[in-house]
Amino acid sequence: MKTILLVLGCAAVLLFQPDKAQPQSPAEPIKHGGKIETKYDGFNYETVMRLRKMKVNCDGLKDTFKDACVSIEVALHCPGTQVNYVRHVTLQVVFENKDWVHLHPPDQRDLTVVTETETLRLGRMSPVSNNRPGNWETKVEVLEVKIPYAQFKKIALSQSVELQVGNSAGVELREKNRAALKDLNNRVIVPASNASATN
Repeated sequence: MKTILLVLGCAAVLLFQPDKAQPQSPAEPIKHGGKIETKYDGFNYETVMRLRKMKVNCDGLKDTFKDACVSIEVALHCPGTQVNYVRHVTLQVVFENKDWVHLHPPDQRDLTVVTETETLRLGRMSPVSNNRPGNWETKVEVLEVKIPYAQFKKIALSQSVELQVGNSAGVELREKNRAALKDLNNRVIVPASNASATN
């Protein structure tokens, strides 16, 4: 009698499992068009997760510059070979023009990011040169800033993001840009104790 009740009890438990106990299907990858890569940099002893250069806007800067394109490139720097702690984030803003880029003077390189809830002043950007010796690029300006991961996370999880360098007009990130930033942020492995604390 006891064995029959035990077998029936086990069968009832298996048949009437709640939905949460059943295995979940893997999540669909986010389609944003950005290219995200993860590489180990042996010289700096860090793993770099990078969102490759992604166009934000090619409509000009609100009637200031016609035929101008603005792109972003973001890299998360994780010490060693792990990807569960980000030391810092580098954010590059690339200005391109088919004729001539109006370079930002040093006092006009402060990066401000406006989200739906707050304004983040991320500091002064510095120019990055990708030129080879003897080549002077007049159509591209690349500015870079190093920011804390907490600031990047606020940007990546926001529903509305606008970048402004100096006094120039702001450029709003499109939905696919925000999706790419969120995807990059989701690649950081959060330990189980921290994941349950944030939910």
